[in-house]
Amino acid sequence: MPFYEILSIALMGTFILALFLGYPVAWLLAGVSMLFAAIAITLTTQFGIDTFLLTSWVKFSGIIDRFDAIMSNWVLVSLPMFVYMGLMLDRSGVADVMMRNFVKVFGGIRGGLGLTVIVIAFCLKYLPHGAIGILLAASTGIVGASVVLLAMLSMPIMLQHHYSKPLACGIVAASGTLGILIPPSIMLVLMADQVSVSVGDLFMGALVPGLLLGVLYMIFVMLVGIFRPDIVPPRPADAEKLTVRQIGIAFLSTIPTFGLILVVLGSIFFGIATPTEASGLGAFGAMVLAAANGKLNWKVIRQVGLDTTTTTCFIFAIFIGATVFAYVLRMIGGDELITEMFKGTGLGPNGLVMLVLAVVFVAGFFLDWFEIVLIILPLLAPVIKHAGLDMTWFLILVALMLQTSFLTPPVGFSLFYLKGVVPKGVTIRDIYIGVIPFVALQMMMVAICFQWPQVILWLPEQMYGAK
Repeated sequence: MPFYEILSIALMGTFILALFLGYPVAWLLAGVSMLFAAIAITLTTQFGIDTFLLTSWVKFSGIIDRFDAIMSNWVLVSLPMFVYMGLMLDRSGVADVMMRNFVKVFGGIRGGLGLTVIVIAFCLKYLPHGAIGILLAASTGIVGASVVLLAMLSMPIMLQHHYSKPLACGIVAASGTLGILIPPSIMLVLMADQVSVSVGDLFMGALVPGLLLGVLYMIFVMLVGIFRPDIVPPRPADAEKLTVRQIGIAFLSTIPTFGLILVVLGSIFFGIATPTEASGLGAFGAMVLAAANGKLNWKVIRQVGLDTTTTTCFIFAIFIGATVFAYVLRMIGGDELITEMFKGTGLGPNGLVMLVLAVVFVAGFFLDWFEIVLIILPLLAPVIKHAGLDMTWFLILVALMLQTSFLTPPVGFSLFYLKGVVPKGVTIRDIYIGVIPFVALQMMMVAICFQWPQVILWLPEQMYGAK
């Protein structure tokens, strides 16, 4: 085995080992990379051992150009604006208004509270119970905020109406993760930047699978209500009779959020604004909604600004660390090693995609999506490009698989967010049991999109024409 391959394996192995020891990811990425850069340069200059391309500190200084590219990347400017938009919407009060109105509409249906959570996750992502999750998803892409808000709004009500604890936990955790997929999503922005594809293509490619996934959640909740009535209570005997007026009020409550999403996504899809410009519109629109609901004040503006800064710094710290890691790994031959490994499997194009998705799924048990997108994806994507597969299709499959990383223990962050705010008496076991069927539904959607690529590609092709 060539020495550069040994060094590459040692670098990746050291990073994984140190990760399990609990070191901060951003500093770990940069620190381990610098250590192995020094080892490679020392072995070359002092012992004449071939360490591939990284043979001097002069060559290592090329990393400065990578940092400059990050700082001057126009697409990445949209990240803090999308983060600000999501955080401000969480404080605008639109979720609370929609929750009250949708409970009146769906509350009389068996499983209706669950359906409400999912729909509101949709609406706040474009607009809960089941319906609330879809709404939260479209507006933010901030999974932690979505899960916490959904849990605080809906868990007490569902438990009060004698919903099964695991089912209630599963609905909230899964609905909250819709925000990472349904555009606008910071994950899709980062994926587009890392693999050099159009943000608009990824936004449109993710829209149909994201909505279908929410529909699958809702169908599951309704089926549970039919076949397991013992864990989903019936309509309360004293439930208020549903009227056309209540339906109208509930519909009107979704218009502000849907209007904001229409402005953001519509301006991107129809070429009126770039994703960066659209993110500014979204941030401003979220402030307008907060002001309209009487929630906008200097305290909110200050807190949202601080939270946005913290989140953005966290993202870019990992971004820079991952850049150093990828640069050093590539300079000591890691990308050559990975390419050779995948070619050595003898798999066809579809087999390679399945293998990459399996790697992403397993990595999701231990890594956050930030690390997977910024470290693993840039190393694996060239193999898919070389196979001639559509990158929009591939990246949305990866995005769907990454959603499972929020729900799979031991590092399922949605589970941790949820455990921190659930009512007393709800255990981590309830949460783990509750998310299992929703993980299965997500894997089902991955299989559907893998078997029928047009589920992903139809909308981008309609907008921009076949590629």
